[in-house]
Amino acid sequence: MSQSHIESQQDALDEYHDDSGDLPVMRARFEHNGSPRYLLYTIKRFGYDLDHDFHLDVQLVSDALEDGIETVEAQLQEGAADLIDIDYISIARERAEGADIVAFHPYGRTVGGLVAPEDTDIDGLADLSGKRIGVVRRLDKNWILTRAACREFHDFDPDETATPVEAGSKVELTRMIRDGEVDAGFQFWQIIPEITETGPYENVLPVSELVQRLSETENKLPVAAFLTSETYLDEQRETVRAFTRAYRDAVDRLVEDDELWEEIAEKLMTYDDPEVMRAVRDGWRDMVVRDWDEESVDGMYRLFDHLQAVAGAEALGVDEIPEGTFNTDP
Repeated sequence: MSQSHIESQQDALDEYHDDSGDLPVMRARFEHNGSPRYLLYTIKRFGYDLDHDFHLDVQLVSDALEDGIETVEAQLQEGAADLIDIDYISIARERAEGADIVAFHPYGRTVGGLVAPEDTDIDGLADLSGKRIGVVRRLDKNWILTRAACREFHDFDPDETATPVEAGSKVELTRMIRDGEVDAGFQFWQIIPEITETGPYENVLPVSELVQRLSETENKLPVAAFLTSETYLDEQRETVRAFTRAYRDAVDRLVEDDELWEEIAEKLMTYDDPEVMRAVRDGWRDMVVRDWDEESVDGMYRLFDHLQAVAGAEALGVDEIPEGTFNTDP
């Protein structure tokens, strides 16, 4: 994505950045190519932050690494941000290492799917053995979740019976799928429509289904969550609560309002294909989690146990979820 497009997205957000006045401020820092930007734009576009008596200051940042951690994480830990989102395994790892962070609200099932040619003979987990399977990297959560599900439900580990091929990036993985260098590839959810809507490919294995089976809960299980610092939560608890209310308002709007997605596509997306836009819209609606409760958190613990059994504490970077990682009632 070019710098000019990143700037144009920021301009679209800044159009609705009024003076904060005397309202408490929450500094949101999110990746320029991440799906939360659709939600943040909606909050600003309709003034849901102002409706709930706070000012959401949204800045889009790089998705690069800084000292081994993503820039958004660095900004939170350095005190330059009050709100980011990452997957809950990363939240647990950073908290275990002493980071002053807490997850206070879900975002969604930010997992992908297995993209294969339409004439593939891969119908599900049991068909992975003997295949060349593209992954961004071996420790990608889509691959670890798939390994956990194969071990749990089919008594084999595709890391041993299939041939995982590391692409190194999402862009390279898409190329490998299109050029037939792999039989199928685990791509991230928001990129899948770009492949399946523009060529003879299909999503043969949505990883979100594996998340639900492994977590053993009927609740739609979040994999990514919003987090803030313990310090900010202590000092601005009502602002954190106000964000959760603005979040729910924005989710309701995004679930119901198709015209809003046309506006989002024009201002925030890199492609102008309406079929792709609608697929991203439908994927977001399926991915997002409006709220959570203790049953959801119990499912997140069960899912963690499955992943640790497959990947090990060393690969995940943490051997257990520290106490206080999740606060379902800030």
